[in-house]
Amino acid sequence: MRHWTQLGVAPIPGSERTLGLYQSKDDFHIIISGGLELMNTRKHASEDALGRLPCEKLSETASARVLIGGLGMGFTLAAVLNAVGAQAEVTVAELIPEVVEWNRGELGERSGRPLDDPRTRVYVGDVAELLRAADVAYDVIVLDVDNGPEGLSKQGNDWLYSERGITAARKALNSTGLVGYWSAAADNAFRQRLQRCNFRVEEIQVYAHGNKGARHTLWLAHQQPKQHSRK
Repeated sequence: MRHWTQLGVAPIPGSERTLGLYQSKDDFHIIISGGLELMNTRKHASEDALGRLPCEKLSETASARVLIGGLGMGFTLAAVLNAVGAQAEVTVAELIPEVVEWNRGELGERSGRPLDDPRTRVYVGDVAELLRAADVAYDVIVLDVDNGPEGLSKQGNDWLYSERGITAARKALNSTGLVGYWSAAADNAFRQRLQRCNFRVEEIQVYAHGNKGARHTLWLAHQQPKQHSRK
């Protein structure tokens, strides 16, 4: 991180770790304590795809209701807003208040300031709380929390990728909705877990930047009718 300027630091609730926001010559970077870079403003193609692809599956986007778990650098939120209509409502849940503030500052310029969009609703807290409440039937839920099923920043995130968490997400959807999950790597056990929870699953590999280098995994989990046994 030579010649990088630290712009902020934030504790991760429920963890002893922290996030740091840094600026290099051309980009912003979010680093978890220990030195691992979680994201930057140059490589965000998979975050764009996570927001865009589930919305493209909808038959009607004009008034779609979307829940995003994890604000990050705002690219997934921006992609969702670009894919839905003028009457849509997009709720983004972010656990760390400082991340929201970073996106309201200079960082937000890189994603087009999606927090300023009138369709955006911000929930500062754990997306799991909204899934457990299930008082809204969402058309799309997208979850870019931690590093995927193999979490790094907060052990409590594991619930989202458990069968109980997956079932809660399914119950928070309408009858034709779908969930998009982001992961740094493929995970066949998680794909099978989604299928056991009565989802039809598409697995997509997306380059982080351009058409070479690291690839990330997206799962699009489609709601499907419950199977009833014949008598």
